[in-house]
Parts: sequence; structure tokens; C-alpha cells
Amino acid sequence: MTTAPSGVPHPPCPSTHPLRTIRDIRESLPEDQRRHFDAELADTELEALPEMLHRWVTLSNDGFEEFLLSQPFEGLEFGARSYDAQTDAE
Repeated sequence: MTTAPSGVPHPPCPSTHPLRTIRDIRESLPEDQRRHFDAELADTELEALPEMLHRWVTLSNDGFEEFLLSQPFEGLEFGARSYDAQTDAE
């Protein structure tokens, strides 16, 4: 980790990362998240900018959405309750 001029540590930016510019980060986000990104970018102080950008890069490339779309509900049974399998003791 490196330290920003304010003394706050932030992770180093890997040079081989596919998102290399603010525009790359913005374009990788869904439209509804771009508004949040733009608003946070506008209000972020320069010293905090590397940490903010790193967080958004991580969010945009975490693979969670791809994971959900690849096997969204495989193996899940909806509507079942844990006590449905119990026999009536009455």
C-alpha cells in the first residue's frame, strides 16, 4: 500500500488493470450507477480521489453481476419452509 499526501493509505493501482481512466470506469458502470459515480466524483476532494476511484474500479469489476447471471437460481427451492418436512406430532 502507498500513502496519499494526506497520510491515508490506499492500495496501489495495478498498471495492467483494464480500467485506466475515469472515462473507462464510468463506461464500465450501469447507467443508474453512473449518476452516483458522477455525484461522488464531483464532491470528492483531490486527496481522496485515488481511494474513491479504486473503490469504484473494484465495484465495477467484482464479477458479482456475472456470477448472478451465470447461474441465478440453480439449486434453490423457493417457497419451501424448514418445518414443511416435519411430520405432525399432534
